[in-house]
Amino acid sequence: MGGWLLLLDLAVTHVAARGRQTLVAIVGVSLGVGFSIAMAALLQGSQEDFVDQLINAIPNVQISDERRDAQRQPAQDVFADAQIESLTPRDDPRGIRNPVAMTSAVRAVVDGNVSEALLVQGVIRYAGRDTGVSLSGVIPENELTVSQIGDHMRQGLLTDLNSRADAVVLGDDLVRSINAELGDPITLVSPSGDVHRYRLVGIFNSGNNAADNSTGYLLLSTAQVFAGRPNAVNDIRIALNDPNSAPSVASWIEAQFGYKAVSWQEANQAILESFIVRDVIMYTVVAAILLVAGFGIYNIISTITHEKTRDIAIMKSLGFYEKDMRRLFVMEGLAMGIGGSILGAILGALLTVALGQLEFANPESEDPITIRMTFSAVHYSIAIGIALGSAVFAAYMPARKASSLNPVDIIRGAT
Repeated sequence: MGGWLLLLDLAVTHVAARGRQTLVAIVGVSLGVGFSIAMAALLQGSQEDFVDQLINAIPNVQISDERRDAQRQPAQDVFADAQIESLTPRDDPRGIRNPVAMTSAVRAVVDGNVSEALLVQGVIRYAGRDTGVSLSGVIPENELTVSQIGDHMRQGLLTDLNSRADAVVLGDDLVRSINAELGDPITLVSPSGDVHRYRLVGIFNSGNNAADNSTGYLLLSTAQVFAGRPNAVNDIRIALNDPNSAPSVASWIEAQFGYKAVSWQEANQAILESFIVRDVIMYTVVAAILLVAGFGIYNIISTITHEKTRDIAIMKSLGFYEKDMRRLFVMEGLAMGIGGSILGAILGALLTVALGQLEFANPESEDPITIRMTFSAVHYSIAIGIALGSAVFAAYMPARKASSLNPVDIIRGAT
């Protein structure tokens, strides 16, 4: 213990003797750690914000009347060698078979909310111009539990669809394109060519221009009449209390009912995979910043070992081992690394808080745009770990060279 204390005392003396250079090295490490933590918090926050938007933008699990694999044909049950290719299933206007029983079974098992819908294409006819529109026939009370449409309503309410059988809700961009206003009559043409007259009872803005320019909502029973598909449901939407369980829920539904169930992770697989690449880039940049800061420590330790060669010779003559010399200078580098890491952690926290308080004007809304920052112990651990590792490595290189010096040669050269 006494030997370690002596080495520590010598390390502090060496570092303190070069106060200005030591301070520069510590500041370099602290800046590297602080900005690395802030950058990681910024990127992680933006990623989580984007994932939240994905989760809210689409159902956590969406069941369609399609099947992931072609249905097994009777010939395959009779003939073992039967091979069927290019099978084209018939368009089934009934959609999902027995949707009431299916939604009841899902509600009984799944921890979340369920809403059934009929998706149908139509055409809005206005002033001699036809505009395509994707309509969702929904039960408003159920739809409000699985989507954010209630928060996106700018005029009217989604539940206003219950007020009359000919009610329709449209996106604001679509409403502007046909120069309509709340309460105006809307002419819709069904896929079969039938013309229907509806009344605009609500306008929404989801923030997605493509959706706001081409989508609308009808009451489920109204959409079934419009499409000529009585009692049909071709889409079941699920919002889970735990969105991360979506893949297992989707797998269970497909195994139970055979219909294609897509989780939000599967629907956005390419985007989620890009996050992995972004994380690799982020931590590579963090490591590069901190390694550059380590060069400052390397320069300080190199200078100290060069100036203290006579002291090294005397210490080795008094019985200090080579490993003691290495420990001495590594302790000096580690001390600068620890000092820089502590200051850097404080700086990183301050930057994270400051950036999180920034607000920017949003031209599309009265709500300002804010930067989402994420506090994570992982960010601090990685930044400090890399900083200390680079400090030790930067100090070890000159320490190894200094410890291998022959004290006799040093003393002779000094005289």
